[in-house]
Amino acid sequence: MTANPYQASRYAADAAFMTFIAAVMAFLYVPIWVLIAFSFNSSRSLSWPPTGFTLDWYAKLATNDGLHAAIRNSFYVATGATILTLLIGVPAALAIHKFDFPGKTLFRRLILLPITLPGIVTGISMLNVSKLINVPLSLETVIAGHATALIGVVVTQVYARLQRLPGSLDEAALDLGAGPWRSFFDITLPNIRSAIISAGLLSFVLSFDEIPVTYFLTGRDNTLPMYIYSTLRRGITPEINAVGTIIVLISFVLICISVMGTKERDQK
Repeated sequence: MTANPYQASRYAADAAFMTFIAAVMAFLYVPIWVLIAFSFNSSRSLSWPPTGFTLDWYAKLATNDGLHAAIRNSFYVATGATILTLLIGVPAALAIHKFDFPGKTLFRRLILLPITLPGIVTGISMLNVSKLINVPLSLETVIAGHATALIGVVVTQVYARLQRLPGSLDEAALDLGAGPWRSFFDITLPNIRSAIISAGLLSFVLSFDEIPVTYFLTGRDNTLPMYIYSTLRRGITPEINAVGTIIVLISFVLICISVMGTKERDQK
């Protein structure tokens, strides 16, 4: 039976495409799996293959006070930056969606500028402002710097969701006697809730592992990325691999929550 040339070429194209996808996925994820594997290696040397299985490096993390302080600081900074970003970004997205004002297009472009700039530029700019107004460097200045860089994330996601809402919903609420605030809390907020949660989770993850802005704005307190960065100057150790594994796990959980929120939003 003669093979169909079209089917043969289609199978070849599919095989080439799947090979390409597999190569890309390997490029992205093999280093992460190596990191996880070395975090359980019984030897301090990073030679392959691992010499044995151990949880000692995770046990050492449990007694590392410097690491614990850095983790607390990172959660404090990421939480504060996320809250501040949402408090500014959500009203900004609503203003862009509901009102027409001179320079609206320019405002939409400028609000995205901080996230498109390299972190070192944002860090130096915020450092100059802090020195100018005599604000001492601390975790609070880091929060302000992170929020400045991440406002565009919230505005973009919330505004995109608002653009998909039918304007007739607000009009119907107003026709039924609901005021602007009642219309917002009963109609708008439930429909953009998943977008706000997704934007908040993404902002938290980006803030949690931010280094350039943190480097310029932090005082004496270390965040987790800064702690890891300073430790790496003495070489990669299994403890660092264990910390990286924990961060990967936390990031994976947050990404799953964000994806589920996005699917819920799309279904609605």
